[in-house]
Amino acid sequence: MIAGKNSKAVTVRDLEKRFGSFVAVKKVSFDVGAGKIFGFLGPNGAGKSTTIRMLTGILAPSGGTGAVAGYDVIHEPEKIKANIGYMSQKFSLYEDLTVQENLDFYSGIYRIGATRKRQRQEWVVEMAGLRERRNSRTGTLSGGWKQRLALGCAILHEPPVIFLDEPTAGVDPISRRQFWDLIYELAGKGVTVFVTTHYMDEAEYCDRIALIYRGELIAIGAPQELKTSVMKDRVVEVRCDRPQEALDEIVKLEIVNEAALFGRDLHVVVRDERAALEIIPRTLRETGCTVKGIEGITPSLEDVFVSLIDSYDRSHEQGAT
Repeated sequence: MIAGKNSKAVTVRDLEKRFGSFVAVKKVSFDVGAGKIFGFLGPNGAGKSTTIRMLTGILAPSGGTGAVAGYDVIHEPEKIKANIGYMSQKFSLYEDLTVQENLDFYSGIYRIGATRKRQRQEWVVEMAGLRERRNSRTGTLSGGWKQRLALGCAILHEPPVIFLDEPTAGVDPISRRQFWDLIYELAGKGVTVFVTTHYMDEAEYCDRIALIYRGELIAIGAPQELKTSVMKDRVVEVRCDRPQEALDEIVKLEIVNEAALFGRDLHVVVRDERAALEIIPRTLRETGCTVKGIEGITPSLEDVFVSLIDSYDRSHEQGAT
């Protein structure tokens, strides 16, 4: 049964994982509401996969507490496995089997009864658009079809919570958009979606986002909240005739924390917006660049994450000296 919209599908308090002296996840705490789409972001090696493995009952925590779908991550890992769906980046499909054989295999894994099995398999075939290809070998399918089939196999047993690990990596933009339409449909029916992604535009689709870095949760909130409240630095957009040369000069300024090309413009993360609006144009004019425009803007999620990670690194470097 799917939990009510106001309940918590995932609850984590001071969750920690140590491998010898190395702490991979450091006292992480957060909640995920039932029927919500929760984005879990971070660079490679940040602790995303380790956290997910603890939440899915694969890896035992070293400390803290947590519950998924009402089951304890320490004492009831097998019950968690039976009540979640999991889809990995590699889709967890057997490519030498046909579409139908994959569906039969996962129906057996989840011990779905005969009547329900037929109903659920027909739903997956329709959802994935594979009615004409159900006897085709899975390895011959396009990335988009494999993606939808993998999602269908992960939710054959109608779990209340699904974990999607980089589910759209390597598929075309149209398939990515169609996949997110399916995620919205599932969330609308009360299914909780816990998703990792490295696409910033996909992070915008989430109800809430958590950013993990070096094993620590450094930000959590709705996308708009992160862009307007969490980020302490400000972002100015610079339009000029020679953006690459301008970038080389801008990064030398003491007031600038980070700068990057954003299309043909520059996004510059600064500590003091008012001072930056004066100093940056003056500096560029002195080096022969023509400034076409400069203004403070609402940061993108990419701006936010780069700024937060940079601030984290700077504060820890200062603490180490």
